[in-house]
Amino acid sequence: MTDLARYLDNSARSDRLSGGARRIPIDTPAGTFSVWTKRVGNDPDVRVLFLHGGPGATSEYFECFDSYLPAAGIEYVYYDQLGSGRSDVPEEPSLWVLERFVDEVEQVRVALGLDTSNFVLLGHSWGGILATEYALHHGQHLKGLVISNMMASCPEYDLYANEVLIPRLDPAVVTEARALEAAGDTESGRYEELLMGSYYLEHTLRMPLDAWPDPVVRAFAHINRRIYVPMQGPSEMGMASDASLKTWDRFEDLAGIAVPTLVIGATHDTMDPVYMERMARKLPRGQFLLCSEGSHMCMYDDQATYIDGLVEFLVSLK
Repeated sequence: MTDLARYLDNSARSDRLSGGARRIPIDTPAGTFSVWTKRVGNDPDVRVLFLHGGPGATSEYFECFDSYLPAAGIEYVYYDQLGSGRSDVPEEPSLWVLERFVDEVEQVRVALGLDTSNFVLLGHSWGGILATEYALHHGQHLKGLVISNMMASCPEYDLYANEVLIPRLDPAVVTEARALEAAGDTESGRYEELLMGSYYLEHTLRMPLDAWPDPVVRAFAHINRRIYVPMQGPSEMGMASDASLKTWDRFEDLAGIAVPTLVIGATHDTMDPVYMERMARKLPRGQFLLCSEGSHMCMYDDQATYIDGLVEFLVSLK
């Protein structure tokens, strides 16, 4: 056996032993780090790369797909973005910018050998921002795109939260939460208690807290707040005034995304479902899926609608 053959054989054996998991080196302005990925299935025609939310959450909450996508013959790849979950977590605040994350996704694509013959990008929440931005910069490599539970404009998302969703909450809860924000006390247990008992139960995952699925609980527990807060703000309840994503807006640019794109929204989402339907119409090959019973995590609280629509779209790309 040649040295090359021996190396490839050992690499394949290692990949099987680790259950398809693989670490990919990522070059950044602050040095080289590695990110964690895990491939499930084997489909040469459709390979879906998951972009999780946050920023700074983990891919753990996508584990619900394990019960459905393999049966549909669809290959997919878990991926914890740099700074998240099982990937390296460098103490480098300069790395937490959208443009660098886009470059990271491109490096992951190259390492995994994904191309226009098979590459589908699914971005949920913050991952939807990242997926949209990737499609605008590197759309020539994509076969399809899924933008799940994310508007194409952070100013519009902020407006919807502040003018539509927050006024529906108990005024006492809003007053206390805003006071804690003003005092910079958002990392306290009380702030989390207020949000989890109101806004998150209404618009993030519409299940009793003690019934939240384990993958969701783990993903929330593992959020890197050192990424989340500067890019988004202290909570999902709108954008902080100094959040780096505060002014991000790509609605008009959606017309430049040529690949088939599925936009998924939900009636009770933190994102405006009417706006998301407009996004689908703006996209040259856009489709819209409404999860009428769901919220931001509608892959759980309106699971049948979400999964059926997603699988139908992915199969149509084959």
